[in-house]
Amino acid sequence: MGRHSLPDDYATEGSGDGPPPRRRRTVAIATTLVLAVAAGTAVAVQGGLLSFSKSCEDSAVRLSMMASPDIAPAVRAVADKARKDHLKSDGRCLYVRVVARDSYKVADALSSGTRTPDYQIWLPDSDLWLDRAKGSGDGIPITPGDSVASSPVTLATVPSAAKSLGWPKKKYSWAELTAAAMDSDKVRLGAADPARSATGLLALSSIGASSEKQGGDSDTGVAATAKLLAQRMSDGDTQVLETLTQDDSGAEQGSPERNQAVLLSEQAAFTHNAESTDGGRLDLFYPKDGTPLLDYPYTLVNETRMSTSEGRAALRFMTLLNEPGAQTILKEHGFRNVDGTAGESVVASAGGRKPQPYATAAAAAPSAEALQQTLGMWTITVQSARLTTVVDASGSMATIVPGRDQSRMDVTKASLIQALNQFTPNDEIGLWEFATTLDGDKDYRKLMPTSRLGDPAKGGGTHRERLAAAFSALQPVPGGATGLYDTTLAAYKDAQATYVKGKFNAVVILTDGSNQDNRSISRSALVAELKRIADPERPVPLLAIAVGPEADREEVNEMAKVTGGGGYQVTDPAEIQAVILQAVMTAGQSNHAAQE
Repeated sequence: MGRHSLPDDYATEGSGDGPPPRRRRTVAIATTLVLAVAAGTAVAVQGGLLSFSKSCEDSAVRLSMMASPDIAPAVRAVADKARKDHLKSDGRCLYVRVVARDSYKVADALSSGTRTPDYQIWLPDSDLWLDRAKGSGDGIPITPGDSVASSPVTLATVPSAAKSLGWPKKKYSWAELTAAAMDSDKVRLGAADPARSATGLLALSSIGASSEKQGGDSDTGVAATAKLLAQRMSDGDTQVLETLTQDDSGAEQGSPERNQAVLLSEQAAFTHNAESTDGGRLDLFYPKDGTPLLDYPYTLVNETRMSTSEGRAALRFMTLLNEPGAQTILKEHGFRNVDGTAGESVVASAGGRKPQPYATAAAAAPSAEALQQTLGMWTITVQSARLTTVVDASGSMATIVPGRDQSRMDVTKASLIQALNQFTPNDEIGLWEFATTLDGDKDYRKLMPTSRLGDPAKGGGTHRERLAAAFSALQPVPGGATGLYDTTLAAYKDAQATYVKGKFNAVVILTDGSNQDNRSISRSALVAELKRIADPERPVPLLAIAVGPEADREEVNEMAKVTGGGGYQVTDPAEIQAVILQAVMTAGQSNHAAQE
């Protein structure tokens, strides 16, 4: 949810003896820098340029690291020992300042790129934050390296709840375990916000994958789980621990505001148990279909702006963290080896016990696309969405998609219908289409009002069914051009006028080209007007998706950013479903953060 050595992975995916398959990412801690470590140091030593007599204070290379709060104490202990032992990089002492900071906060700051970081190294708890930090590619560049530790995601329970669920003998899949917790009168289940917690997101993704394997209406089941978790959601992993009942009194005597079970990492349970008396200790369930791992990827930040000495020192510290002495310190803090293996003492101290399958191979990490889908589902399930969907119906939408015997419009319709399945009956969605002179002098036409999907429709059926039929009926307008600007402004004003408080209000525009209406408002005037009317107290982000090679992502992004939204590009219309969910998640999280 180790990863990389330089320059290649430590093991080939799918090898029988290696760690479980994980999401691949390109590793690029600069080859030139690595070569410089070997060549440059040799030259410097031969030329007498490195002085080994200077005091450490005078010549030290000083680095700053932002580390996930759970691993920060262990890494700080390693850094302090390195300083005490006068660890050197190219003959200069290495001082690393370790600051604990939530991974989602660092990822969002890097993605925005609005401030130059004052740190050179980032150690998040999961590589899923790397994708978030990269965002649309406009933020601060990051360079992933080796993982330094791991910790499985589990379900932690107070003893009374563990007993009611049959711990330690009874084994569950993720889907079975959450269903048992939801159905039990003796277990109240809590979690950290998946938009802010890798543990929460990986657990929710695992629940979804497990439910899908069970068959049936898995989407509805996961949405129900998300709704339940949202009612007892905490901001982060530290806060979710604070929601646990303070004694082992059970549901009947304990406070109804307290949880008896929480989704938690093994390491967090280890730390909690080390600080608790017997009555406050936690027992851990390890789902039999595999637990995803937090993997702590060592990451360089803005590498090209680092000096050669800083780059070398950063690589030296990464190497140190994977050496036996540092790994011992990490294990003393409850972390597992990079490959997910652990000694009995770590597991027992965390609350694991046989026959719970704590030694089972970790589950394969979900793909970036799967995580985006889970986050999008979380956002729209928890908050409820109100979306005005605006679809390009210009003649170019009849263009055949390369590799498919379908037009852009046909593939777009199928993707929209698929995306519709991710929304709940409480979500509100409407539909507009646009092309030049589509409706008299107007470039747009409202096909379906923005209403609750579960509401009954005139003539029978539900609004969801009527909307799906309207999607299916969309057709390109022969000779119609792209009337983008006037349509965007009209749809945005309409969404503002019908704003519903408490929901995620947004306008989703899909277009396969740039504006082609010479009579319309100009782009600069449109951007200025959107900026003027955008209301932070009633946010309506514009989510603009450029479809196909002729579409201009820069154009749609310029329009969307002033509203708190963003522009996206897909080369294949089949990607629209995933991008809509990603866009909803990103905008929803940004607006939530802005309102705090």
